[in-house]
Amino acid sequence: MSRRTEKVASLLQQELGAILEKEYPRGGPLLTVVEVKITADLGLARAFVSIIGSEEERAEVMEFLNDETKNIRRILSSKIRHQFRRIPELEFREDLLYEKAGRIEELLRGVRKNSGEND
Repeated sequence: MSRRTEKVASLLQQELGAILEKEYPRGGPLLTVVEVKITADLGLARAFVSIIGSEEERAEVMEFLNDETKNIRRILSSKIRHQFRRIPELEFREDLLYEKAGRIEELLRGVRKNSGEND
């Protein structure tokens, strides 16, 4: 990524995080904007979100984000319209790194437990 796209991605990550903090209903799963990747032409921004909750809650959050994309983009536009000529299209994707890390940790515990029994 160029320096410009990195700056734009960082700004979008901060603003999207603040918007989702206010817009997403409280009391549900923990929702965090982990990373934003933006195309070179600044036309599309992919926001990767981490959702800590049950499988059902994660599906509900992704459905909420996909249903509210236009509304979130409108709010984003009102916050950063003086910094951009055109606000990029938004696309939300779930970042599964947290779940993968948990699974790896679980496997490592199993290996440690089994190796301790064999000694």
